Amino acid sequence: MTVSGFDRLHSQLSKLEDMFPGCLTEIVEGSIVTNPVRPFHGKTILRVATNLEGQLAPEWALVSDVAFPFDEAHEFCPDIAVIPAEAEAENLSSYPADLLEFVAEVVSPESIRRDYEIKPRFYASRGIANYLVLDPLKGHCVTMWNPGPDGYRGRDTIPYGSDLTVDSPLGKLTIPTAHLPVDPKVGRPS
Repeated sequence: MTVSGFDRLHSQLSKLEDMFPGCLTEIVEGSIVTNPVRPFHGKTILRVATNLEGQLAPEWALVSDVAFPFDEAHEFCPDIAVIPAEAEAENLSSYPADLLEFVAEVVSPESIRRDYEIKPRFYASRGIANYLVLDPLKGHCVTMWNPGPDGYRGRDTIPYGSDLTVDSPLGKLTIPTAHLPVDPKVGRPS
């Protein structure tokens, strides 16, 4: 697909988001996927993004829910992403996936397979050193590292409750997890 093809498709996705307020729209495996955004999802993004933003060097910027086309069948809108500040200053609704330096996704009931199985393959294939899955449904964070062509070779699952430190190309990033929301059906991990 050409850049103009991506622009046209992104424009169509933007119209869908306008038609379905409170939903996030992405292209995954060639299908347009629209998911409702829940309060725990937004609260997790806000708390983690606020914390991370203060740790970034001035040449990096945090973005959320903007589009990153990977190929004709995949355009992701990461919940939390870090790109060069110079690119972020352009204030676009879509950026090349090669700009991504760090990505975190927050799991919702509808996104489990995408966040744990599909997106890691694409993020790793672009050489993104660290990918975090923040999961309020299970009360844990999965950190992935050592990207390869088929996904990440390293993976740890850390229950919410303590600080998570990630050694990334951006430096050491610390994410407090004790106050991240956990689905009441699961309860806070002990």
